[in-house]
Amino acid sequence: EYGKMGKSLRNVVTPDEMYDAYGADTFRLYEMAMGLLDVSRPWNTRDVVGMQRFLQRVWRVLIDEETGELRDVESEPGDDDVRVLHRTIDGVRADMEGLRFNTAIAKLIELNNHLTKTTGDGVPRDVAEPLVLMMAPITPHVAEELWARMGHPTSLAYEPFPVADPALLEIGRASC
Repeated sequence: EYGKMGKSLRNVVTPDEMYDAYGADTFRLYEMAMGLLDVSRPWNTRDVVGMQRFLQRVWRVLIDEETGELRDVESEPGDDDVRVLHRTIDGVRADMEGLRFNTAIAKLIELNNHLTKTTGDGVPRDVAEPLVLMMAPITPHVAEELWARMGHPTSLAYEPFPVADPALLEIGRASC
């Protein structure tokens, strides 16, 4: 029977198998991106690959693939990058407080897509750090590794969640 999973059908995929194949953070991200936690939803193991690609894109935006070094730039971020960042911080914070992890993840994907298009040489530290801090509740292992590569001697678990600047939110709404 297509679409069903069960022992009698011999097509069960366990969380342990998903962890072994994709890693804990990818599996966690996939589970949280599927939708609201209290709603039943179909599980398609092929969709995990999309979450794995997102994590790979975040990694490539922050880490040079050839050298393994951090690609951050000490320069100031552009105005557009700052506006998009603060809109994302505001949206992700609200979604996290409302346990809407799927929409928080969608906002992080949008931010990463924006950074991929606008930051060729690397992401300014003022944008990279909040991105990693916002990812920490969803993908703690990847976020912790990125945080350490940014040169922080202590865990990001003790860092506050980013706070959006209300003035930048208003500017962003006025220009839309």
